[in-house]
Amino acid sequence: MTTTLITGANKSLGYETARQLIALGHTVYVGARDPERGRKAAGELGARFVQLEVTDDDSVLAAAQQVRDEAGHLDVLVNNAGIRVPGAFKDATDMAMADVHAVYEVNVFGAVRVLEAFIPLLQASDNAVVVNVSSGLGSVGGAAAKSGPQAEVVPHWIPTPIYASSKAAVNMLTAQYAFNYPKMRINAADPGFTATDFNNHLGVQTIPEGAEIIVRLATLGPDGPTATFQNSAGVVPW
Repeated sequence: MTTTLITGANKSLGYETARQLIALGHTVYVGARDPERGRKAAGELGARFVQLEVTDDDSVLAAAQQVRDEAGHLDVLVNNAGIRVPGAFKDATDMAMADVHAVYEVNVFGAVRVLEAFIPLLQASDNAVVVNVSSGLGSVGGAAAKSGPQAEVVPHWIPTPIYASSKAAVNMLTAQYAFNYPKMRINAADPGFTATDFNNHLGVQTIPEGAEIIVRLATLGPDGPTATFQNSAGVVPW
């Protein structure tokens, strides 16, 4: 039985990823900061619930202890929790430092906090897999050209320096962790422009379509790729 933890899994892409992985036979821990919403989602999915606030050291360590006590190891970690600033499509002259701190605390520091807490449990797996949910907006190559891997569905420049740079940081963390833990499969996923609460449902993909690449990377075997950044069409430029 494959044991999987997904952060931010009580709705949208996290919830759908859990649903698809459960259908494939995974035992899924739904990580959510809100106990009521998390338990409700876990009940609907047939998953297990673990309270997990990625910005809080004690919460993350307690979640790791729960998984250790109940499962003894972790096979798949999906770092899905993420935020953007309300009205975050701002140009570089319209940023507040409080917004920068808030986004980085969840998207970057939260991902590191969870990884560090769960790596010992992943090391106890015969086939450890990590998927860091990123974004095509985090592609530095795309940003430099003012057209990224999502150009077909977002055919214009989107000035979102806080969110985009946080996802670029997630991409670099993915590469660094993959280098330092070569026995694990550690990759970044770009779900594409998916219609969720995150973007006021402006995306052109459905949530199941967006979750497809996350699920694909979460189900890699020991011979699968590592240190890659991928969307549903294939490798995305860093």
